Amino acid sequence: MLDPLSDVIALLQPSAVYAKSISGAGRWGVRYTPFDQPSFCVVLEGSCRLAVEGEDAVVLAAGDFVLLPATPGFTLSGFEPATPVLIDPRINTVTTGEVRHGTPDGPPDLRMLGGYFEFESPDAALLVSLLPALVHVRNAERLSVLVRLISEESKQQRAGRELVLTRLVEVLLVEALRVAPADGAPPGLLRGLADPRIALALRNIHQYPDRPWTIAALAGTAALSRSAFFERFAQMVGLPPMEYLQAWRIAVAKRLLRRNDLGLSEIAERVGYASTSAFSTAFSRCVGQPPSRYARQIASAAQHRAAV
Repeated sequence: MLDPLSDVIALLQPSAVYAKSISGAGRWGVRYTPFDQPSFCVVLEGSCRLAVEGEDAVVLAAGDFVLLPATPGFTLSGFEPATPVLIDPRINTVTTGEVRHGTPDGPPDLRMLGGYFEFESPDAALLVSLLPALVHVRNAERLSVLVRLISEESKQQRAGRELVLTRLVEVLLVEALRVAPADGAPPGLLRGLADPRIALALRNIHQYPDRPWTIAALAGTAALSRSAFFERFAQMVGLPPMEYLQAWRIAVAKRLLRRNDLGLSEIAERVGYASTSAFSTAFSRCVGQPPSRYARQIASAAQHRAAV
């Protein structure tokens, strides 16, 4: 049966990795404005304080890994009081060598590798909403290895670079999310998958989006009554089950439309609609335009990029 976590990561289409070395010493602090792109870091030596908007501040130590799927504003600092230097990551992106904060000379109190990448999926906002805002993993040896590989690969122009980086980031995301603590996680995919019964329903939705699912049928996969299943699914995942099902079907339909090798009737059948008209109605309601127009726009944009 398909793994919903891997399924979501694949549909997000992570790419275009940028990574750098960061160090800090003495009295220092930096305030990053919201970036809206996924970012990550791993602490190699020392420690620091991380305060992400909307989350409790945490102390990062050597071996810690952090993933911010949407990267809201955050402050990174040492432990001495300091006025943070404002950084706009959209402007300060191209850097050679190590980025140093605080005292420029002498050994650093902190060394880390940090970076960001992009989600190419047009459904990134929907899919990211299913993930925790902050993933913090301690003693992340496997993740540290992945980040080092990403950092090394991103600094070189070797054959196959983009493919290697894309695959490394996919593995990084899956590894980070599957080892992230599910206890106390906000409603979303991780919390849903941590519930054995809701996980069964999620796996069935992802494996068989073409089936004529009803609340009763999905509740049956979870061995729960309809009312208990509806309440538990919404509490764990953050969406009612039929809303999640429709969102997933439309996301899969968009992926199939971008491939441009299937007709509307076949796509409709693959994502669980009994007719092309029913599929078009649901797609238009969710996306704001019929699937045929969406496909034409995607094809036109692809031709434009190829011509540039």
